[in-house]
Amino acid sequence: MSASNPSLVPLPSLLVEPIVRAALTEDLGRAGDITTSSIVPASARVRAVIATRQPGVVAGLECAAIAFRLLDPAITLTIQRPDGSRVAAGDVVASIAGPAGAILTAERVALNFLCHLSGVATATASLVDGAKGHRARITCTRKTTPGLRALEKHAVRAGGGVSHRFGLDDGVLIKDNHIEAVGGIGVAVARARQAIGHMVKIEVEVETLSDLDAALAAGVDAVLLDNMTPAVMTEAVAKIAGRAVSEASGRITRDTVAAVAASGVDIISAGWITHSAAALDLGLDFQKG
Repeated sequence: MSASNPSLVPLPSLLVEPIVRAALTEDLGRAGDITTSSIVPASARVRAVIATRQPGVVAGLECAAIAFRLLDPAITLTIQRPDGSRVAAGDVVASIAGPAGAILTAERVALNFLCHLSGVATATASLVDGAKGHRARITCTRKTTPGLRALEKHAVRAGGGVSHRFGLDDGVLIKDNHIEAVGGIGVAVARARQAIGHMVKIEVEVETLSDLDAALAAGVDAVLLDNMTPAVMTEAVAKIAGRAVSEASGRITRDTVAAVAASGVDIISAGWITHSAAALDLGLDFQKG
């Protein structure tokens, strides 16, 4: 169960380190780790492993490595199951050696990132698995933890998914309230097209087939089929006929993703894989001897 995602490109340390540093600063507080500093000799050295307690997909190892390195550069972390690896309960994902005090102090922050991001990757993989046999790709949304968007979107990719918009500035997504505010799909698309650059794509959220007709007539690049049944989605995909990218969204679960994928949509988006994914249980265990 150790297969990984060969196309996964690590996030730059320059991007990740400030996030991890902030988490360590929060945890250390005003006086540092008073438990460890009071009972663990500065000379103590240990070896440890980070191992899984349940099956899933690993993500966040770079965050863990940076957490330990920031506490003490003398700590070495050797990754044995890289991000994107599918693991079984009991698998060792990394081994650690170095000063015991620094390892103990960084442990919780490192595991917080690793468990949460592995949970996101595992949740994503569950939808990817459910959509197998169809062309649909699984994507996340902007429903991310404030400050952790880059990490969570990377974890989605580790789980076999792809990223939606990273933020409000890299794509136009016209939703129902935008349409209500300006009075129609046609006018909304026309205004957006006039304002944006030629490299920016426009997607419109539609809830009915008549809305879909209006979006296609306006020449959109993508349509978000919101809360449609699989049967209606199938009809919508036939209407689109390759003229735009089709995206399904709205209460997508492990139980429903196969039927949604069978409709023929190109993309299936789910917010819960970032905002509500259960953490994957991993632990750090000191090794005797």
